[in-house]
Amino acid sequence: MKILIIGRGGREHAIAWKAAQSPLTTQLYLAPGNDGMRSIHQVPVELVPIDEHDSDALVDFAREHAVDLTIVGPEAALINGIADRFQEAGLTIFAPTAKAAQIEGSKQFAKDLMIKYHIPTATFRIFDQYEEAATYLQKVGAPIVIKYDGIAAGKGVVVAMTTEEADQALRDMLLDHNFGDGKVLMEEFLQGPEFSLLTLVNGHQVVPLVIAQDHKRAFDGDKGPNTGGMGAYSPVPVIPQAQIDWAVEHIMQATADAMVAEGCPFTGILYGGLMLTAQGPKVIEFNARFGDPETEVVLPKMKSDLIQHILDLLAHQPVSPEFYEEAFLGVVLAAKGYPGKYGKGFPIHNLDQVAQTVFHMGTKMKDGECVSNGGRVLFVVGKGKNLAEAQRDAYEGVHKIACPDLFFREDIGWQAIEN
Repeated sequence: MKILIIGRGGREHAIAWKAAQSPLTTQLYLAPGNDGMRSIHQVPVELVPIDEHDSDALVDFAREHAVDLTIVGPEAALINGIADRFQEAGLTIFAPTAKAAQIEGSKQFAKDLMIKYHIPTATFRIFDQYEEAATYLQKVGAPIVIKYDGIAAGKGVVVAMTTEEADQALRDMLLDHNFGDGKVLMEEFLQGPEFSLLTLVNGHQVVPLVIAQDHKRAFDGDKGPNTGGMGAYSPVPVIPQAQIDWAVEHIMQATADAMVAEGCPFTGILYGGLMLTAQGPKVIEFNARFGDPETEVVLPKMKSDLIQHILDLLAHQPVSPEFYEEAFLGVVLAAKGYPGKYGKGFPIHNLDQVAQTVFHMGTKMKDGECVSNGGRVLFVVGKGKNLAEAQRDAYEGVHKIACPDLFFREDIGWQAIEN
């Protein structure tokens, strides 16, 4: 099978790496991909210089090259309707339509859906004017969660512990329009351990993968600004299996059923960002695609064939993924300054000395050497009999990489290991 993977980051590298392991895969096209993905050797790999948002060019390429299956990584392409375009062209794509992708693209859509179908989530209010939002803030106080209602690359969420911090977030979003002209959700502050539950979905059929937990804050001890994720691990021992099973039935399955009932059935990866509160699991957010960086530990943990699972799901056949017993833990190396302003083009040395799996999140080849080309640059995956072993393995690889312009957290997985 010829498979096209749309996107350019670590998530797409992990999808391509996993797809290459399938005996069904004969050719991988990565649009646009990144130079680090050339390290995949199981099957022929071709980087396609087409932007992930150029739906017309991608459809033309898929037609011309007789692509059998397309998988989409980035959310903006989904929200802009790439799946609709492929379907109109009679091409097989594993991705939600633009209407279904609203589950991520519009937090208001997602919240309204959850309220209507009694899917547990935090209470909230929506504002599009700073003055009204600020008045509400003075009424309810902090802690409170401020969310931009739109795409913000994982950074449009502020967990404000003080009213001053919340007010600054409101100013950033509603006065300075740092993420665009969208609305803002002001949401109840929930407490409890978070976990990410990725599911393969086609209409009413929901197939859960193993859960993972990521670290959103930039610095050790879960301090600093929110990022797109500085590391992740699986399994998550603090979340009991009974609670996972409950979340699959009452959150993920209920949401997939609700989408069908609303006339926008979901096909693709439905990601639940969940929190185990004192009242049980509740939804923090939904994504309409593989989570990043959770994908980079969930797919290495998957023992069975992802491509076969997708084909079976699209054919409404039973799907039962298998996973390794080992623990997997990954660490992000990011450009100094991320998630704020950062530089690019810094040489990265000693990658050939790293025995662990490395996914390239933001790199390119320049004059024969690997250089940084993004905020999050590399993701090093360790594995072991338990999380402590996986952590040691990951950091063994991280510490071999030489680039003074990158930083990383030293404590990925620390809470799970200490507890």
